[in-house]
Amino acid sequence: MEPTSDVRVRSMTPLDAPQTVRAAVPATDAVAHQVAAARRDLCRILTGEDRRLLVVTGPCSIHDPAAALDYARRLAPLKHELQDRLYIVMRTYFEKPRTTVGWRGLINDPHLDGSFDMATGLRTARGLLLHIAELGLPTATEMLDPISPQYIADLVTLAAIGARTTESQTHRALASGLSMPVAFKNGTSGSVQVAIDAMISARDAHSFFGVDGAGSCCVVKTLGNPDGVLVLRGRHGAPNHRAADLADARRRLEAAGLHASVIVDCSHANSGYDHRRQAMVWEEVLAQRLGGDDAIVGLMLESNLHEGKQKATLPVTELRYGVSITDACIGWEDTERLLRQTHANLAAGGSPATP
Repeated sequence: MEPTSDVRVRSMTPLDAPQTVRAAVPATDAVAHQVAAARRDLCRILTGEDRRLLVVTGPCSIHDPAAALDYARRLAPLKHELQDRLYIVMRTYFEKPRTTVGWRGLINDPHLDGSFDMATGLRTARGLLLHIAELGLPTATEMLDPISPQYIADLVTLAAIGARTTESQTHRALASGLSMPVAFKNGTSGSVQVAIDAMISARDAHSFFGVDGAGSCCVVKTLGNPDGVLVLRGRHGAPNHRAADLADARRRLEAAGLHASVIVDCSHANSGYDHRRQAMVWEEVLAQRLGGDDAIVGLMLESNLHEGKQKATLPVTELRYGVSITDACIGWEDTERLLRQTHANLAAGGSPATP
């Protein structure tokens, strides 16, 4: 009989079940309590009950766990020092959507050599999230693959649905069952409405194909996730962080019956894909917040140990330590200066402190 199934599949490699990986890299009771508490804090920020400014900062993507942990060890003391006015969450993005082709992230290709050792990638990502949580630092990551959250989601405070997947039914259904708040980016075209539609969809119950903790195929039935937030990341050729853009976003959110809460991504199209302009975008948005725009609940920054970027196609031995292999980032010194100055500006502007 002529084959009609899997004719273009080269191979299939079994993976350990999610519960096996979670047992091998277990979260302690203290870490589980901290993650749950951080999610509650974040929900209060998104609804305006907690007036601290959410700050999501870290590498565009993580390719070197040692450098990421180095970054986390620098960020954690700032998180605690500035926590009366800033609520700092570290970007820990392990999966990267590509417009065409390219390196797809630490979970997919942890060795950066096209071997796609996803078994190692999943354990490495989970181990890093656990180490960062043990520092008392909440984390944010993009949920790109519908199966990988079963391996790592219990350690994540904020999930993100990216600009390329906000309109995806699969990701809207996935978000409806996630146990943490979800940040939905506007579409790559600039459409804010698709992200708002995604938030509305994710609030509802869904049923979809998935895997359970034992790795068995199943139908996942969700309760719906009311904790969504809009992220403005710009549009093709133009930013969308100006006052008129924020006012339009607020009107759309309120018309949809959603909390008028917005996070502004200072990178991507808002900075014209120039990492050096992130601080300027940050300061413009912060000025609007200090001027009374309470819809602005957070800011997002792409930051690494050292500024700039390098090619992911370089041999691993030639990669510079602490430099992004995807989008260019600002360096640690500029990041620390920006966060400290923001804290000072919020204090001077009368922003209420949270004990």
